[in-house]
Amino acid sequence: MKALLSLFSAALLLPSVLPAAETKPPNIIFILADDLGYGDIGAYKKQPSKIPTPNVDRIAKEGIRFTDAHSPASVCSPTRYALMTGRYAWRSKLQQGVVAPWGAPLLQDAQYTVAELLHDHGYTTGLIGKWHLGIQWPTKDGQPASAGEDRLSNVDFTQPFKGGPLDHGFDHYFGVDVPNYPPYCFLKNDRTVGIPTLPDTGRADGFNRPGPMMPGWKLVDILPELNRQAVSFVETSAKSGKPFFLYYALTSPHYPVVPAKEFQGKTTVGDYGDFVFQTDWCVGQILEALEREGIADNTLVIFTSDNGPEVTGEVKPGVYDRVQQYKHHSLDGLRGAKRDLWEAGHRVPFVARWPRKIAAGSVNDETICHVDFMSTAAAIVGAEYPAEAAVDSHNLLSILWNDKLGRPVREGTVHHSGSGRFAIRKGDWVLIAHVTGDDNRRAGEPEWMKKQRGYTAHDQPGELYNLKEDLIEKNNLYAAKPELVAELRALLEKYVAEGRSTPGPTQANDVPVVISKPFQNQPGKKAKAVRP
Repeated sequence: MKALLSLFSAALLLPSVLPAAETKPPNIIFILADDLGYGDIGAYKKQPSKIPTPNVDRIAKEGIRFTDAHSPASVCSPTRYALMTGRYAWRSKLQQGVVAPWGAPLLQDAQYTVAELLHDHGYTTGLIGKWHLGIQWPTKDGQPASAGEDRLSNVDFTQPFKGGPLDHGFDHYFGVDVPNYPPYCFLKNDRTVGIPTLPDTGRADGFNRPGPMMPGWKLVDILPELNRQAVSFVETSAKSGKPFFLYYALTSPHYPVVPAKEFQGKTTVGDYGDFVFQTDWCVGQILEALEREGIADNTLVIFTSDNGPEVTGEVKPGVYDRVQQYKHHSLDGLRGAKRDLWEAGHRVPFVARWPRKIAAGSVNDETICHVDFMSTAAAIVGAEYPAEAAVDSHNLLSILWNDKLGRPVREGTVHHSGSGRFAIRKGDWVLIAHVTGDDNRRAGEPEWMKKQRGYTAHDQPGELYNLKEDLIEKNNLYAAKPELVAELRALLEKYVAEGRSTPGPTQANDVPVVISKPFQNQPGKKAKAVRP
C-alpha cells in the first residue's frame, strides 16, 4: 500500500537529482552517533583534539564538513523520527521527551519513511543499532508491556513484535531498542535474540531502567556486536550487486559509557574519551569494508550525531565537568548541552564522503538539518514522493555537489528542546521562544561557566542572538530588535499552522502544537528576570 504512494500521490518536484547517465545508484550509509558533541571530533578543532578521531576526520578530509548542521531536536527519539520521515517530531504525538521504556510505536502505519522510499527504488535496506521509536510488544495478559517489581515483565518473548524497523521499510534489523532500556538483549528483525529470563542486576552495573535480561548480558558487548553486524551487512550487500542503504545507529557515546577493554586508556579524557575513540574505530571498520568490497567510490557515507553532549547525571563526568576535569570541550565554542535550545544542544558534527560526487576537503557553512535526509535521498535516486510526506525536508544535493543556487536551501530551521520548547533559525539569527535556552534545570549551565563567559541575567520573555557575531549566545538582542522578533515569530507560527515548512499544500499536525506561553508576550515586554 505505502509502496504505491510514490506512484499515485501528488509528488514534490526535486530540483537536483542524480543524472540519468548514472548506471547504478550509490550505496548510502548514514551513521548516527548518540550524544556526541560538536567539539568531540578532531576535524572541528583548531588545536589537536584530546580524543583522536582519525576515521571521522578522514571522511571530512576526503569529502565535506558542515559547520552549521543541526539535529531536528536536542534529544533522541524526535531526531530519529525526523530523520526517518522528513517531518519534525513535534508534529506527532511526541511533543516533549523521548519514547519511554516499552513505549508504543511513534511511527504511524501509513507513514512513508526514507527506508521505504529507497526500498521502493531497488535498495536493500538495513538498520543496525538503536531504534528508540517504540515497539508494540505482545503480552501474556493483554495489558501494555511493562516491568514488574520482580524486574521481569509481562511480555511474551516467544512471539514477534510489531511496529519496529521491518514494518517501516527495512529488510534487515539487528540491534537494541535503547542500551539502558529493557529488554536487555539483542533484537533481530521482529524478535528478541533468545528469551530474557533474568532480572537485570541494577544501577550499579548500568541497568538504570528495570527489566528482564538475557543470561550473561553485558553492556560493554553491545557496541562491538553492533559493529560486527554492520560490517557484515556491508559485505553481504556488496556481494549481492544491489544498491543498499545502511542506517547505522550507534549506541555510543550515550550512557552506559562502557569502552571495550582494548580501548580503555587510549585517550586522556577518561571513559568518555575512550568510548568516543571506540566509536571512531567503528566508523573506520565500515570504511575498510567498503574498500575491501571495491565499492567505496560509489558509496555516500554520512556521519553525524542525534543531539549534543550529555550533562552530568547518568554520564559522569558530563559535558561541563569534563571541561574542568580533562580540559576537553565537547561543546567547543558553543553554548548548552543535550536537551537545550542553545546551539550545543542541537548543532552537531556532520561530515559526508562520496568520492564520485563530493569534492575532497570541502567545508560548508550553510544551515542544514537531519530532517533533510529524506528529500536528499529521493533526489539521489530520482524519486518522487507524496506531497503529504517529508513536509520539512529539503534537498541538499546542490550543497553536496557545490552547485550555486543563489539562495539558502533552507528558509528557516526549527529547533526543539527536551521539554518541548521552540526556537527558530533564519540566516544568522536565532530566536528562542522561551525565557531561557537552558532545558536541563538542576544539571544545567554551571555558575563557573556563566562567570567565565560573562553571561548575565536578563528580563526578557525570549532570547534573540546573532550567531555570526555572537556564537556563544551572550548578547540577548530580544528587546533591541522587536521587528526581527516579530518576523521570526510569524515564521515559526506559519510553520506550525501550515503543518509543513516546505512548499506544498497545508497539512494537519497529528495533535495541536502550542508554542510556549512566555513567548506570547509582546516583544520587549519585561518578564521576571531569569538566570540564563
